[in-house]
Amino acid sequence: MRTSKAQARKNRVRVVESASVLFRERGYDGIGVKELMAGVGLTHGGFYNQFSSKSKLMIEATSLALSQMTVDSNASAFINYYVSRTHRDSVGQGCAIAALGGDAARQHRDIKSVFETGIEKLISGLSSGLSADEQKEARAKAVSLLAQAVGAIVLSRACPDDALLADEILDSCKLSLAI
Repeated sequence: MRTSKAQARKNRVRVVESASVLFRERGYDGIGVKELMAGVGLTHGGFYNQFSSKSKLMIEATSLALSQMTVDSNASAFINYYVSRTHRDSVGQGCAIAALGGDAARQHRDIKSVFETGIEKLISGLSSGLSADEQKEARAKAVSLLAQAVGAIVLSRACPDDALLADEILDSCKLSLAI
């Protein structure tokens, strides 16, 4: 039985949403097409009706994940959430930069461009919420804040969940990032 165009669009959205979470949890190489499709109740063969390659799915899923991280001009609230145990422990729903940044460095230009766009969006949002004498100064501060926040999450996640160091990293960075 053929799938209607409307159902095919819904299936595509489900695949992209699921891949967005699974890529953040396991990395790009940590989930195969067959397992991903089975997880959303679709066949492996159906994947290629929706995407020409896994790489194309990676681009869409990463774009979705990065679009979910926003700064609403309240840089302090963003940092308080970002550098937290809640965010650290929510890998699949958390920031794709912290979850996939290391993987992205080894990917093709198209993935890196998606990351560049997402990083730029966060830097712009952060800099608009910072007080500074000049826009250039606010941007430099936003770049530094984001880099330290991402680094704090990456380092904390690299430690065992119950390690005191995991929390110390978050607490120390949050303190130094206080706006």
